[in-house]
Amino acid sequence: MLEKIKRLELDCAVLEPAPGERRACTAETVDFANSFLDRLPGMDTYEQDRGLSKLLDKPFAEKPSELPELLELLDTAVLHEGINPASGGHLGYIPGGGIYPSALGDYLADVCNRYSGVAFASPGAARLEQSLVRWMTELVGYPSESGGDLTSGGSIANLSAIITARESMQVRARDIERSCIYLTEDAHHCIDKALRAAGLAECKKRVVAMDASFRMDARSLENMIFADLSMGLRPWLLIASAGTTDTGAVDPINAIADIAERHDMWLHIDAAYGGFFLLCEEGRQVLRGLHRAHSIVLDPHKGMFLPYGSGAVLVRDVNWLARAQAYQADYMQDAAAVDDDHSPADLSLELSRPFRGLRFWLPVRLFGLAPFRAALAEKIWLARYFHEQLASTHGWETGPYPELSVATFRYVPERGDADAFNRRLLDAVYKDGKVFISSTLIDGEFVLRLAVLHFRSHLSSVDYLLEFLQRKATELDT
Repeated sequence: MLEKIKRLELDCAVLEPAPGERRACTAETVDFANSFLDRLPGMDTYEQDRGLSKLLDKPFAEKPSELPELLELLDTAVLHEGINPASGGHLGYIPGGGIYPSALGDYLADVCNRYSGVAFASPGAARLEQSLVRWMTELVGYPSESGGDLTSGGSIANLSAIITARESMQVRARDIERSCIYLTEDAHHCIDKALRAAGLAECKKRVVAMDASFRMDARSLENMIFADLSMGLRPWLLIASAGTTDTGAVDPINAIADIAERHDMWLHIDAAYGGFFLLCEEGRQVLRGLHRAHSIVLDPHKGMFLPYGSGAVLVRDVNWLARAQAYQADYMQDAAAVDDDHSPADLSLELSRPFRGLRFWLPVRLFGLAPFRAALAEKIWLARYFHEQLASTHGWETGPYPELSVATFRYVPERGDADAFNRRLLDAVYKDGKVFISSTLIDGEFVLRLAVLHFRSHLSSVDYLLEFLQRKATELDT
């Protein structure tokens, strides 16, 4: 047995590279990353699928591969098709970030491999993550008893908040068919997934009318609530948006919060896209009242420009989250004996989790908050500039004036079908590849949309898009 153990130890020794090997592979990887960033300004934002990803279908082998060969495969098969989210020309969907120090934070977190879920395992890692949560609760105006958790993104954060609402409002299986949830048609699709995952699919889901700017209509909301009460139903959950994906609209939070308080309802606000605009004055003007929500979702991989996989759920009273996520395991008794406060795992759907706080903490500490404030204000003004330029140009139809950094628009040709025309226009943008925008349906019409949130997106990208759209629309409309 001992001989077998020693032989196996030798066979797996390659998993611990020698210091010289570590330095060499690190240098090669960093050189590759720097080469990518050096090339980035000249790269297209969108490249059509040419089937290069099929190169990755090669079977996994027992024998090792060389790192340069693998980096070359990564470059060819992954980095030259589809959307380039690192590009400042990414003006579609809601762009993710990817600021460089976050990658260093992930590198350090992965190498040191601290478990941040339980304070007993790593007091410093757990405290670092909770310091970020405290900062976010202060940003939204929550009281000292508030708390939250860093998540993998807005989808899990919304699910966590909805489970917390369900438990705090004591919605049981026998109550579901008479329990009512209120939201608009523009609520993010992950909300519907979360409701189903939380066992709430059979609740009465009321789709509230929106005003001309695609914000929840508070009067229609309360009329729906009164109608449901008259039928003996229980209104219990109100889901509002602070920055919808489709149009960037911010629901009238204070008016909605008044209604939630009058009817003893849980108010959840999905601020995954819009919440961090609280950092700049322009954003604070349209986000008043967030502190009145019972729960809020924020996505640092949006408004704080972190890499994908960074979300947060916040609650006005941390005990609501703790009760909803409570667990007990005998093998964790050592940790329970010394942890006086809530560890991240006590407030989370996750137990095994990466030390994800370092990717957030490092850039915020390294850069300070001032450049983030400036970048967020810049994105709002870029969207407004784009909207004003198109609104004053013949042939273009624009949506509501941007509250945050999304603008919707379309070209109305002299003749022919407008939807088909704008599909051709979008195809032209994709074929050009220098910038990327997306589309949506509003009141059944095919509409183009600009979303400015990448930290590398500046006036040059927006001006390029404006010039391209005008030139291509003129060509297609002749």
